[in-house]
Parts: sequence; structure tokens; C-alpha cells
Amino acid sequence: MCGECEADRTRRPCLDDLQAAAKRIAGQVHRTPVLTCSTLDKMLGPGKRRLHFKCENFQKVGAFKIRGALNAVAALVERHPKTRDVVTHSSGNHAQALALACKLRGLNAHVVMPETAPLVKKQAVEQTYGGRVYQCKANLRDREDTARRVMETVDAAFIHAFDNALVIAGQGTVGLELLEQIPDLDAVVVPVGGGGLAAGVTLAVKALRPQCRVFLAEPLGADDAHSRVRSAAQARQAQHHGRRAADHPRLP
Repeated sequence: MCGECEADRTRRPCLDDLQAAAKRIAGQVHRTPVLTCSTLDKMLGPGKRRLHFKCENFQKVGAFKIRGALNAVAALVERHPKTRDVVTHSSGNHAQALALACKLRGLNAHVVMPETAPLVKKQAVEQTYGGRVYQCKANLRDREDTARRVMETVDAAFIHAFDNALVIAGQGTVGLELLEQIPDLDAVVVPVGGGGLAAGVTLAVKALRPQCRVFLAEPLGADDAHSRVRSAAQARQAQHHGRRAADHPRLP
């Protein structure tokens, strides 16, 4: 892994990064529409509340992922013009996005995908976008180990699907666009999986419209983010109580 890419996994992005990403990917992604639904508005009850839907399902590769992939690949080429190969691991959407981003830049995409990934997405990576798929077992350890082995045989840069400042900045352009299209939003609901989109959109919204509330949403049956936040809170609480228990003997 090149040093620059490792730095992008630890650096915290800022609004300037999002704005730079918007310029970097301009003309290469769709400015997706914001749609409304009067039936859903009525379901909210009396009042003037309205729902707006930022339709990234109409984006290239069918998902917002192309934004982060394009930004990360473009920045990589700017820093290291001799780069020819890029590696990642993904279950599908980032895999397709990175393969397309590499194709547009004339690079080779090496994508590690679990055996359980949808066939249509594997075919898209290889047949539509010209990447190469390496299959692995459906667990994080094997994904990372397989990606590491690929990188040992190919002099490549690694771009993570979400744990990367440039990827987060690219996904954050969704938030920049949304606020340009609907500037007076009271709240934004963002789906959260790995956290790249959630982090980027939250950064954009809080920087440009701090009074706007941001909610992260995930399925009840796959509430990884909520569980991690809850576990962290419980750990902090336990640590706090531990300190109190240790101090108790010194109280009069």
C-alpha cells in the first residue's frame, strides 16, 4: 500500500476536501434529481412537512459509490502519475465503481469479491468495466488477506470502500448537491453501512447548514452502526463507574 493511500485512511476530511472532490468529479457523474411524493407527505400528518428524495439510484453504476471511487482514483493519479494498478475489496457497488473509475483513467482494477457476491455485479466488474475479480470467502479476514496477496503480486495502490478520506469526500458531494437543490432542509436521513456516505453527507450538511439535523438509518436486522455506538457508550459508562468505584474509599 502506498504511503499516500495509508494517510488517506487516517486523515479526517474537511469541507475543502468535499469541494475539491466536487470539482474533480464534475462532468463524470450525474447530478441526480431530488423527487417528492405527495402521498408520503400526507402520511406525515397535518402541517407543511415535505419529504425530498435524493435519487442516487439513478447514478452511474446505480449507486453513490462512483463519486468516492472517482475522487480517490483521480487524486491518486494526480499524486502518483505512474500508477497503473489499483486494488480493493467489496461485495459489489464499490467494486463496480472502482472498476469504472479505473477504466476511465486507463488503470487496471483488481477487485476482491466474496463468493456470495451477486453474479451480476461480478460480471459488471469484469465484462462491463474491465476489472479483474478475485474471489474469496465471505468474511472480512479473507477479504483483507486476499487483497494483501494480490498487492504482493501487483505493484498497486489500495483504495478502501469507505475507510478513506478521499472516498468520504467524494460521497460527501451528495450532501453538497442536495443543499444546492433544497437549501432550506430541516433534517436529512442518511443510510449507514460502512459509513462513507454518512460521514461525507454529515460533514457537508453540518458545515453548510449547521441547524439541520442529521439522522443515520439502517435495518433493524443489520444494525451494526447502532450496536457499535451503543457498545462504545456502555464501555465509557463502565469506565466512568469504574473510576467512581476506585475513588469511593477515599471519600469521607
